[in-house]
Amino acid sequence: MAIKDALLPEFDQEMASTRKVIERVPAEKFGYKPHDRSMTMGVLASHIADMPTWAFVGISQDSLDLAGGFKPFQAASSAELLDAFDKNVVLARGAIAGASDETLMKSWSLKRGDVTLMTLPKIAVVRSFVMNHVIHHRGQLSVYLRLNDIPVPSIYGPSADEGSMG
Repeated sequence: MAIKDALLPEFDQEMASTRKVIERVPAEKFGYKPHDRSMTMGVLASHIADMPTWAFVGISQDSLDLAGGFKPFQAASSAELLDAFDKNVVLARGAIAGASDETLMKSWSLKRGDVTLMTLPKIAVVRSFVMNHVIHHRGQLSVYLRLNDIPVPSIYGPSADEGSMG
């Protein structure tokens, strides 16, 4: 079995669960943050919506240099947030589906000018830097929802708000 064939079902499941969480983020709560050192809900949700693009970058390029100035995506509305997420998931899924095992085993580096911040196989970039990272922030966002009395969707099983896997 090709690596992509093992990865795609997990990617699809995690992105579907992630969409259920970010689609509940109301624009009027974009400014909410639970602590002074926390991201706002809008920044966190926008970060999550943008992360699938990193799978495309990690597969299609051999490195990314942050020295050129990285400007994070910031959604202005709930509709823009979901639209960006949906487009980015399609882009990422296409990159994964089109990647050979050979490509996924090649190295990818994150750089800032002449400094290499990390180097990983491209498959590790997709798994760790993208999917695990999305899952981590999705967990944070679900807490933000709870703290605002916004129903938390089921992710890996029923939530306190949804008694089924729906």
